[in-house]
Parts: sequence; structure tokens; C-alpha cells
Amino acid sequence: MSSTLSAGDLKVGGITAFSTSDYPGKFALVIFVQGCPWRCRYCHNPHLQARSASKISWSEILLLLKHRVGLIDAVVFSGGEASIDAALGLAIAEVRQLGFAIGLHSACIYPRQLQAILPSVDWIGFDIKAPFERYAAITGVADSGRHARACSEMILASGVDYECRSTIHPSLLSEHEIMDMAQNLSQMGVQNYVLQLFRAQGCSDAELKANMRADYPSRSLLQSMQSMFARFSLRQNN
Repeated sequence: MSSTLSAGDLKVGGITAFSTSDYPGKFALVIFVQGCPWRCRYCHNPHLQARSASKISWSEILLLLKHRVGLIDAVVFSGGEASIDAALGLAIAEVRQLGFAIGLHSACIYPRQLQAILPSVDWIGFDIKAPFERYAAITGVADSGRHARACSEMILASGVDYECRSTIHPSLLSEHEIMDMAQNLSQMGVQNYVLQLFRAQGCSDAELKANMRADYPSRSLLQSMQSMFARFSLRQNN
């Protein structure tokens, strides 16, 4: 017998009950969806990469959210990669019925799934990891840059409020590559762009942890990028 998909099928790897940083300007609860097909070396949630069984039931999450009505403003679906889960749209619909704004964190992996979800999202934080032609060096997956470009173009065309961000590390992206990436994003129409310095917390790559530099990125690079975007910032404790 075939089973009908429901919000309860969402594979949840964990939650953050209260956050002031995952949805700009709003108090939020964050739901981490299990699963990601990419293997970025700087990932600080490697425990969420596998599509393992849900660690928290959807009924528990809904009960918690019902008690948070009036105390928080939004629910953010993060990961892993939230759009990997076929039940995401159903889960979003149930959360929206409680009156919460919907935020989404995405690495821009699944254009078709993202297209289906975007109309139900109020804000999206999306990651651009490298110049699109160099994506496989970061993700470990061939042709991943094509999907990232398609998703980012879709987000920019949708009118959904967003933050575009890139995590940087001197062993992975040179300053020349960062500038190339920024110029491309600016030409695509990105207005709100954040560079995020690599965060060691949760990362399992010892080489990356040992090889950060105090002079990276340079002040001259940041000054050059400042004029390329309506809003631009460097996030040092992402």
C-alpha cells in the first residue's frame, strides 16, 4: 500500500528554540532538516548530512510552536538542505497556519523543489559558495554550480526578501576568486550580500581550522566590494 505524504514525514535533525540571528529583525525558532548531498569542507553541521531518521517528532514541534505564539515571530527551516525533503511544503503550510513568518536557509541545490516552496517563504538566506564554474571544488559534486545559479536567479526574480552570503576561507577561495564571485552576483542583481568568515565550530576539517589568516580578507578587497552592493557586510562570527 502507498502512504500519503504528510508534514509528519519531515526528517528533523534538531531545533533551536530561540534565535535572534537566523531571520533578520525577527525572533525565530529554527528547524534543522536532515540531509544534504554536498560535502563542503567548511560545513559546521556535518551531522545533518545523512538522511537519517527524524530525531524530533513533528507533533512535538507543533506543540512547542503553539506555546510560542506571541513570543516568537518566525520559523526558519534550515539544514542540511531543507529543500531536500518532500514534506517541507506541507510543514511550511502547517506552520504558517499558526501565524508565523517563514524563513528558509538554502544552499541552492534543488531548483525544482525551491520553485515550489518559494511562494510560501517570506525571507530566504541563500549561500553562494564560489564562482559557479568552481563549485565542484567546494561541494565535491560535479555540475553543482549550474544548480546554484538557477536557484539564485529564481530567488532574485521572485521578489522574496533575501540575504545572499558566501563563506570564505583562504585555503578554498583566493581574493581574486572572491572578487570574481562578487562581480558576477552584482551583475545578476544581488543587492544584499554578506561575506562570512569560516567558523571552526562543528567543522571536522583540521586543516581549515589551522590555516585561517588575520589579514584575510584584505581591507582593500572589502572596500572594493562595498560599492558593488546596496548592502554589504563582513560577518566574522557567523
